[in-house]
Formats: sequence, C-alpha cells, structure tokens
Amino acid sequence: MLKELLDIINSIRKNSGKQPLENISETTNLREDLGFDSFDLAELEVNIEDRFGIDVFEKDIPISVSDILKKLGR
Repeated sequence: MLKELLDIINSIRKNSGKQPLENISETTNLREDLGFDSFDLAELEVNIEDRFGIDVFEKDIPISVSDILKKLGR
C-alpha cells in the first residue's frame, strides 16, 4: 500500500516540479514533509479515489500518510 501511495505522491511531485521521493512512512506529513499545497492535496484526493475508489478527503483532510491508510482500511 505504501508503494502505491508513493507512486501517486511522486506523480504529484513531478507535476509540481519537485524531486521524487525514494520512500515514505506512515508518519510522513503531507504538508510539512511533502510540501503539498491545496492544489497538490486536491490532486492527491482525485488520484486516490481513482485508484482505490474511496474519497479519503470526504469528512476531513488527512494530515499524514497514516491518516490515508486508516481511511483506506489498511
């Protein structure tokens, strides 16, 4: 699951002109560690929903990779 999220995150980072990451952990913070802004988070939401069929941003905005994994039931 982390590998799939890393692929999505790196795709977004590439679109924003940022370098890809080699890895992420459950404690990786979306804004502080990844530097995601609101546009990046919106793209993350769409990509996760496309890949997994779940809107992880439905009730609130996830702060970390762990928050996303919990909402995906992993």
